[in-house]
Amino acid sequence: MISAADAAATGTASDVGDRPDDRGRAGLAGLVNVRSTVTAVQFDPLLPFDTWKELGIKIGRVANSSRWWLGDWLLFGRYKYGTRYRAAIEATGLDYQTLRNYAVVARRFEPSRRRATLSFQHHAELCALDDETQDRWLDEATDGGWSRIELRRRVRGEALALDSPRPEFTSLELSGHRAERWRLAARRSTVSLEVWIQETLDRAADAILGGDG
Repeated sequence: MISAADAAATGTASDVGDRPDDRGRAGLAGLVNVRSTVTAVQFDPLLPFDTWKELGIKIGRVANSSRWWLGDWLLFGRYKYGTRYRAAIEATGLDYQTLRNYAVVARRFEPSRRRATLSFQHHAELCALDDETQDRWLDEATDGGWSRIELRRRVRGEALALDSPRPEFTSLELSGHRAERWRLAARRSTVSLEVWIQETLDRAADAILGGDG
């Protein structure tokens, strides 16, 4: 039997999630220096650091892949078996809302668009976006090696920038005398000419519009 960790490393899913045998072993059974059950895993105190680290990476791959697998599993069951799929969900002992969340992400990203180097949660962060924008962010996250938090920060930053009003630019043609007077007034007000113009025009607008503006 291929262990869950070995399955993640080789891309083989057939033995991942096998039922525990009569000795209560599951998933990691058979790995050297590791004893696992349905609810726990124990490691040999002499387990080398590099081996422990590699095992963690493999377990992480299984955890990430399982979200995709469960999402696809639910979508298939809903399509193939109709209302009967709910009975199967109950048999898994898994939370329906959690499975539904997995299915939402799996539906938004068909297998060909999923990035193996990014986590399931990376993809979940982008669910609300259109396909083209999703692909752009996935590419940037892959190239930049971004964490899920970094991806979220950048996506939100762009959204805020797009929502904020863009400044309007107006050009004025001034006579030399008028321009010099305005510069002098700005200097005496200890502000830049640009700020002085804006403040002066705001006061003029308030005087004319009152509370209407």
